Amino acid sequence: MSAPAIEHAAEAATGLPQLFTLVGIMLLVCFYVGKLVKKTSLPSLIGYMLVGALFGPSFKKFGLELFTESIQDSLSFITQMALGFVAFSIGTELSMKSLKRLGNGIVWIIFSESFAAFFVVTGIIYLISRDLPMALIFGSMAPASAPAGTVAIIHEYKASGSLTQALYAVVGFDDGLAIIIFGFAAAISKSLLLAETPGHVSEGFFLMLKAPTIEILLSILVGTVLGFVLAQLVRFVKNSRDMLIIVFALITLGTGLSMMWHLSLILTNMVVGFVLINTRREALVHKVSAPLLEIMPLIFVLFFCLAGAHLHLAALPSLGIIGIAYILGRSGGLIGGARLGAVFGHVEDKIKKYVGLGILSQAGVAIGLALIVGTEFSGLGAIGEDGIAHGDLIGTKVITTITATCIVFEIIGPILAKYALGKAGELNKATR
Repeated sequence: MSAPAIEHAAEAATGLPQLFTLVGIMLLVCFYVGKLVKKTSLPSLIGYMLVGALFGPSFKKFGLELFTESIQDSLSFITQMALGFVAFSIGTELSMKSLKRLGNGIVWIIFSESFAAFFVVTGIIYLISRDLPMALIFGSMAPASAPAGTVAIIHEYKASGSLTQALYAVVGFDDGLAIIIFGFAAAISKSLLLAETPGHVSEGFFLMLKAPTIEILLSILVGTVLGFVLAQLVRFVKNSRDMLIIVFALITLGTGLSMMWHLSLILTNMVVGFVLINTRREALVHKVSAPLLEIMPLIFVLFFCLAGAHLHLAALPSLGIIGIAYILGRSGGLIGGARLGAVFGHVEDKIKKYVGLGILSQAGVAIGLALIVGTEFSGLGAIGEDGIAHGDLIGTKVITTITATCIVFEIIGPILAKYALGKAGELNKATR
């Protein structure tokens, strides 16, 4: 082994004890803070995020920063794994039987809330900024949700009922639709910016849609293949311990392939669960899901603690008028659009009233899309008086604003999801 390799290995080994010590402490602190927060009728995950934020970069000046950027990078695989498990658990709730019971109403809701959020935010941001490319990008960010917050509430309070099923379906499928909407909006915005750019030739609208289309189709394909593999393997597994190993392996594989091939890990793993629930008997699927229910609370503690560490509270003052408009426009678009879709879809009253309140969480997917904008739009568009390209201004504004607004949505989203499920009478009384 070379000298640099030996030094690198030594550094990694030195950091491991610190990493394990920190994770152990955080698990304990988060667990008890979550219990205290729950006594105030707030979800436990708010407590987990508070602990993460307290020991993250937001309080660095007070000397409390235990979750440094390097430690967050070292633990980033936990976030990816957690999203894989969340997506899989969503998929296992989407049996065709349950979707048929919900009827066409669920399709109306998904399309209506996604496109309403897109058009409302696009319109408001355009009225404020008179910048169509930027308005389209902000609008395309609005439909993207963070399913982990909603699913964590459902698991924590053992929610069940038609609204719960509707929420599983909406937060599961609208991320796929959000990626498609973003693909179209980004392609239009890029064309507008290229028209401003001296000497730049547009690569064509449909060519720009190639990447998001391939991402969606390959995610579904990989998820379908892994789903059928899992469906075959579980037939020969006898006990729950072995079942957990097989499921863990398939979710890890799906997550790894998604990251390696730049696919949607949420969509991929959701399709794995969707294929399983629709190709195997319900009793066998329950046998597969039961071991996961035992480890999901641990996954949620780790996930939301790290999510809290990633919240840069110092970004909140940078919200400005566009940030406030985005929060109000997205909230109004999602809630109003979901209600409108529910009316056209003729769903039951409690879904009509409360489904929009359960889908406001936003985090990783939106921030990921914002980073794509920052990279893809760099150097595009007319150069302003300050010497900065129009595309760079859009990238900076989008990344800053989405980072700040996600803090708001990650806090209010789970709280409103719990409120909605409570008003619908679907929370388990013993867990309140």
